[in-house]
Amino acid sequence: MVKVLAFSGSTRNGSFNQALVENAAEAAKAAGADVTVISLADYAMPIFNEDEESEYGMPERAQAFKQLLIDHDAFLIASPEYNSSYPALLKNAIDWASRKTGDEPMLAAYKNKVVGLMAASPGGLGGMRVLVVLRMLMQNLMSVVTPLQVSLANAGDKFDDNGKLLDETAQKQLTNLTQQLVSMAAKLNAE
Repeated sequence: MVKVLAFSGSTRNGSFNQALVENAAEAAKAAGADVTVISLADYAMPIFNEDEESEYGMPERAQAFKQLLIDHDAFLIASPEYNSSYPALLKNAIDWASRKTGDEPMLAAYKNKVVGLMAASPGGLGGMRVLVVLRMLMQNLMSVVTPLQVSLANAGDKFDDNGKLLDETAQKQLTNLTQQLVSMAAKLNAE
């Protein structure tokens, strides 16, 4: 069974991106995956600094996050768009997890992992611009990014009070994205 880790680049209460990734997690479960949903708030880590890493090693929560990535076959990542890019919170977590520790292979947390990307925004573009730079980042880390992605515009009107996605078109897009993610990860695992 394909193991999927789902998280967002936002720790804001009522985050549209966390709600979106939780809905995607349900779609991935329906597609046959074993899914773990986390919040980066539970993995608070200092801003990456190589001098501090050399002196103190990898922080415990950064190592825990990295181990989750290593232990899963695929990731669902939802990111807010901050000035046409991803937030520092997300980039910092990705950077820490990219660091080699012990005798593990380079980029052990990312290499050949399948990644499904999505963004939600209260604006009309739905975070489309962040998906471009996030795709580039994940591909540079040797991940395999699904061709399909989801951009949810006007997100403030798209969820009920419990965070359930109300938009049928967006739900269909999540279903297609997660089916593609699970299928690609299963094929990679079989090789």
